[in-house]
Amino acid sequence: MNACCSTPTAAAAPDDINVSCRAPLFVLFGKAVGWLVAASVLGLVASLKFHSPNILANCACLTYGRVHAAAVNAQLYGFAVPAGLGVALWIIAQLGGIRVVQPGIIAFGAALWNIGVLIGVIGILAGDSTGFEKLEMPRYAAVILLLAFLLIGVATLFTLHDRRERRLTPPQWFLIAALFWFPWIFSTAYLLLTVCPVRGVMQPVIQWWFGGNFTFVWLSLTGLAAVFHFLPQFAGRTLHSSQLALFTFWTLILFGSWTGIPASAPLPAWMPALSGIATLLTLVTLISVGVNIFHTKQGGRVSSETSSAYRFVLFGLGMFQLAGLMRIASVLPPVSAVTNFTWFTVAQAQLNSFGFFSLVMLGAIYHIVPRVAGAEWPSAKSVRLHFWLAAVGILLVAVPLALGGVAQGFKLLDPAIAFQDVSKATLPFLRAATTGELLILFGNLLLAANLLGLVVRCFRAKLVPAFASVTAEMKFAEVKP
Repeated sequence: MNACCSTPTAAAAPDDINVSCRAPLFVLFGKAVGWLVAASVLGLVASLKFHSPNILANCACLTYGRVHAAAVNAQLYGFAVPAGLGVALWIIAQLGGIRVVQPGIIAFGAALWNIGVLIGVIGILAGDSTGFEKLEMPRYAAVILLLAFLLIGVATLFTLHDRRERRLTPPQWFLIAALFWFPWIFSTAYLLLTVCPVRGVMQPVIQWWFGGNFTFVWLSLTGLAAVFHFLPQFAGRTLHSSQLALFTFWTLILFGSWTGIPASAPLPAWMPALSGIATLLTLVTLISVGVNIFHTKQGGRVSSETSSAYRFVLFGLGMFQLAGLMRIASVLPPVSAVTNFTWFTVAQAQLNSFGFFSLVMLGAIYHIVPRVAGAEWPSAKSVRLHFWLAAVGILLVAVPLALGGVAQGFKLLDPAIAFQDVSKATLPFLRAATTGELLILFGNLLLAANLLGLVVRCFRAKLVPAFASVTAEMKFAEVKP
């Protein structure tokens, strides 16, 4: 995928590119980290309610139905989208050798996106949810989000258009698709579900279609773009095969866009069957990613400077493979008969959204922010500790929920076991998952504190010399005869 044009001018220096990224990335990443902490708090409250239902029981806005939806939307819209857009902007600028076009518009769009998320989460907690999973944001918040995304996306595409390096690389293929994919699925879903709502069973079909495209296709497009960019860079290697990456790109879009409809959906049989077949075919996507990265890593050496970010990205890639295998297993009839309506599906979703996407984005943030700010992280130990807290935390969430879901499924199939006994049997697994949520929250708080310290260090380094220079000039003017 090449672009033919006149001979490009010299590429901008990496430091100049980083400076041009500073304002928009500070807003995008700063707000994303704040919402990641908020999502962790809300998720912990939701998890606690399963084995301690009296906690905050008198507060209507913190009932499970509201707080869980708020946690999911804060995670997806508050963290995932702005973090993905920030990483996409930096990669496109670096690979294109071009300073960011209209950084002020991107920063404004990022601030507007944050306002939309804030209004939406407050609306969900107040009970003004649409009722559609992963689309709970009220319509008035959705309008703000769509406008903000278009502002950021269009400015990012202008940056891509003005690139000095005209050849498109695999990460750019994925990011271009992601920039178009989200506004398409988001606007279509809201149009057909809230503005001009379709009737009957078509509503859950649209909801499942959006959920599959958002949490699998869009997150994978953005996350794999970061993987294909950073892992070879960290290992000091080039990507093993651009052709294999292109194969991954097309199989992800072709098969992934049909996934999302569960086997138990009360729909015409061909719909869940087609979705199940498409999910099975995503196995080739997993294999192509694994083969490409395996050969890329061979013989590579990771420097101590990038080792922490490398761990995040590599672990996130492992969670992508595991979540994909769980997704494929869940559509097989013998497995789906057990895992449907259990915690197994929740475990798979957590592995995909946090285990894969969030950890890859966190690794990218840990690599990008010091270069953009021109200062190192205040605490390198906090970065390493955050990795272990996040890795152990997501495993403590996903593994107990997956095992508890399988045990729950077998018990639900036994008519001799009362439903109340089934619920009680899952409590130990839920307590373990709550411990994982707590570790994830501690890790995210470390990131927030580290980022705040870095921002303060950056502004101090820039403002203090400028202030000293201005005051020196003022004193010189006063003593000058």
